Amino acid sequence: MTRHHTADPRRRDRGGRSRVDRFFAVTERGSTYAQEVRGGLTTFMAMAYIIVLNPIILSGATDVDGHAPTVAQLTTMTALAAGLVTILMGVVGRAPIACAAALGVMAVVAYQAVPLMTWPEAMGLVVWQGVVIILMVVTGIRTAVMHALPHDLKLAIGVGIGLFVALIGLANAGFVSAGEGKLLQMGTTGHLTGWPVVVFVVGLLVAAVLLARRVPGAIFYGIVTATVVAAAVTYAFGVPDAEWGTAVPRLPADLVTAPDFSLLFQVDLFGAWTSAGPASAAVILFTLVLAGFFDALGTVLAVGTRAGLTDADGQMPGTSRILAVDGAGAVVGGLTGSSATLVFVESTAGVSEGARTGLAGVVTGGMFLLAVLFAPVFGMVPGQAASCALVLVGAMMMMGVGRIAWDDVSVAIPAFLTIALMPFTYDIATGIGAGVIAFTVIRSASGRLREVGWLMWVLSAVFGCHFALAGIERLLGV
Repeated sequence: MTRHHTADPRRRDRGGRSRVDRFFAVTERGSTYAQEVRGGLTTFMAMAYIIVLNPIILSGATDVDGHAPTVAQLTTMTALAAGLVTILMGVVGRAPIACAAALGVMAVVAYQAVPLMTWPEAMGLVVWQGVVIILMVVTGIRTAVMHALPHDLKLAIGVGIGLFVALIGLANAGFVSAGEGKLLQMGTTGHLTGWPVVVFVVGLLVAAVLLARRVPGAIFYGIVTATVVAAAVTYAFGVPDAEWGTAVPRLPADLVTAPDFSLLFQVDLFGAWTSAGPASAAVILFTLVLAGFFDALGTVLAVGTRAGLTDADGQMPGTSRILAVDGAGAVVGGLTGSSATLVFVESTAGVSEGARTGLAGVVTGGMFLLAVLFAPVFGMVPGQAASCALVLVGAMMMMGVGRIAWDDVSVAIPAFLTIALMPFTYDIATGIGAGVIAFTVIRSASGRLREVGWLMWVLSAVFGCHFALAGIERLLGV
């Protein structure tokens, strides 16, 4: 009998590399299957909180008809959209970047769009956000913007995102919080108290020591250790569920839950322009596009730099494909009713664990799809355990600060504003905007107008409009 060797994606070529290896360029990028799987799992664990957080925020957003999606609906759709788009990013974008419901867009949807229209109409605007972003990629506008940014500003964006990610981790862990009469304070009362903070510190120290000893999987092991400790102290000391926040390290009553797909395709593409009015709908759409555009821009630059995948100009290979998938993610998020599904800065956690290719994204996406059924199991990883990964990633992303030309004032001030304003305003786009405007004005006023480029002036004008949006709305009577 003749044997037919067909359709095995792992079949090796004459050079010893499998088809999967060649497709994702695993060996070419200096990675291994083990690194990609470990990195994909670490990224998932660092961002799994979104499965719980997104439903909590959006289910509290009541539309003009008094309706709001349920937590069960949003949990299913959040995990489904994240899984599908992240796998698409891995296969098409071939980058170690995961996607999920974007926090910045989520806030615009919940607090700006939904109060003025129905939920399907708000999701229609999210779909249009994705369409606009895709058109910007197809026309080359988005890639041109990435090329227009000065190299030092790109480095500053990566460093700023590192601080931003670290602050997210510290806040989620309860290590810092907003205090009465002060911007931030230690703990929730000015002091560190409670088992959740202990769990965070244990995970942070374990991962940090393993990183220093160059142990593969250091951050992943830190998260797992923290989760085990969290579960142990919860049962041993009776820690109230409320102290852990949205994810409680307690064995669930049911390991599997029935998914609720009723939000799928509940979209009205044109109703928002009537319900909210053309001016309000246009302002909301502009805000959605701007937030998604520059959050993704900063994240792609940060992930590429951290993974060592950028070229001499700070460009990541396959950027156009990555940005196109990011736009498609907004469309998918709107169609699933879970808000725009965009690139997630927590992807840097997986990159720090060795992820270098889209194979890691496939692993992360697969975990999100599993979470559609096993949401209670993944809900056991407390935010305090995942937060240790974000803090350590922030520390490692700070390493790029030494490559910025701090002796040039026209670089130092924009770089500082970019780095400082991301964590201070809790918004990536704000930091980028301040840096762009400062660089354009200072460099031009220094007699170096030709070094700026016309596109930087266009970006400065766009960000200027963004910062003045409240005033513009008032003038328009919105």
